[in-house]
Amino acid sequence: MTTPFQYRSECAEHVIIGSGDLHGALSVPRDASGVVIFAYRSGKEGEISLENSMSAYIADGLYRNKIATILVDLLTVDERSDAYNQRDMALLASRFFSVTEWVTSVPHISQLPCGYFGIGKDAGAAILAASGPDQRIRAIAAHNGRVDMAGPAALSRIRAPVQLIVGSRDLSAVGISQASMVHMQCQKELITLSEAEYAHGELAMAGQIVKHAARWFLSHFAAAGYASA
Repeated sequence: MTTPFQYRSECAEHVIIGSGDLHGALSVPRDASGVVIFAYRSGKEGEISLENSMSAYIADGLYRNKIATILVDLLTVDERSDAYNQRDMALLASRFFSVTEWVTSVPHISQLPCGYFGIGKDAGAAILAASGPDQRIRAIAAHNGRVDMAGPAALSRIRAPVQLIVGSRDLSAVGISQASMVHMQCQKELITLSEAEYAHGELAMAGQIVKHAARWFLSHFAAAGYASA
């Protein structure tokens, strides 16, 4: 992406998750109200590059709204060489779950409510990961999310509130989101970014995504009873 997104969080910490195969970048602001897990594509050797990425820009925006974030590549270095793994919803969902397990084992964030943010097909994996009996995920947000890839059964089981953010000019994403929401029994919200919001460029559009997602997460984290004083 050529748009000059900037990841400005001053305290991003490289973390290794589980057996050491997954790498991430964790940022925890003072008085964090929750933590949001982002799927992220890292470099060839597993390093997390935080420049020129919409995911990183959105994570930075949430950080500045007092939300802790962790960007994690859900695939190992070896797995990224197989294109099938990029669309393996069961594998990606299991990794979302593994990161959630890791978050709840880290002392300074273990008591924070968790959320997921996904872009594209990663949103489907987030839905699938949160559709089981584990109720730790308090909210999910997605941008142009292929939540349909989770399948109708997972969509009908999801109980965490789901926010879908799409651009009005992306008719495919709008249609997928509307059709997927029919299956959802949870609290749900569809945000359609207007042509006017697109007219100011991708950076301004990303700012709108941050605004909507931050409102969504903060509201549901507070409802979980963990809001910071």
